[in-house]
Amino acid sequence: MNLPNKITVSRICLIPIFLLIMLVPVSWGDVSLLGTTLPVTHLLGALIFIIAAATDWVDGHFARKYNLVTNLGKFLDPLADKLLVSAALIVLVELGFAPSWIVIIIISREFAVTGLRLILAGGGEVVAANQLGKIKTWAQIVAISALLLHNIIFEMIAVPFDDIALWIALIFTVWSGWDYFAKNKGAFIESK
Repeated sequence: MNLPNKITVSRICLIPIFLLIMLVPVSWGDVSLLGTTLPVTHLLGALIFIIAAATDWVDGHFARKYNLVTNLGKFLDPLADKLLVSAALIVLVELGFAPSWIVIIIISREFAVTGLRLILAGGGEVVAANQLGKIKTWAQIVAISALLLHNIIFEMIAVPFDDIALWIALIFTVWSGWDYFAKNKGAFIESK
């Protein structure tokens, strides 16, 4: 397994740690930052999520720079993104920070695209994420980070950035899903 794939696997391994910190009912107190008070566990969970999300850029950078792109990486990288984002979104619903219907749409799109990827892989085609899919992932990461951090930066100026970011993520999620299926509709036409 090459370095980019190891980085991707490390991203997957951070997910249970994130879940434990966010969901195990242990209080480590609160912290006040920029006029906003939030639980220490939410701050730590947000930092773990952000670090895990940043490795998405790191593994992609190494894979392209050193010509280490593999079919395993093309499969694992989007899977790691989907697992990380899905786990965080479910936690946000559990905490009451995100509406369940938005999370259901986002996760449903991820399952649908993963299913299409499997159909394409059955035909010998491994499809890497396209630019719209990458924008979708980063929009989701920004929205989740803002929600996990209780909109900390924008709370002082009363801008609901976290809610706006979640709507933007929803729009890109639906758009990129539609685009993915439109570009690969032949997989359904030719399937037996």
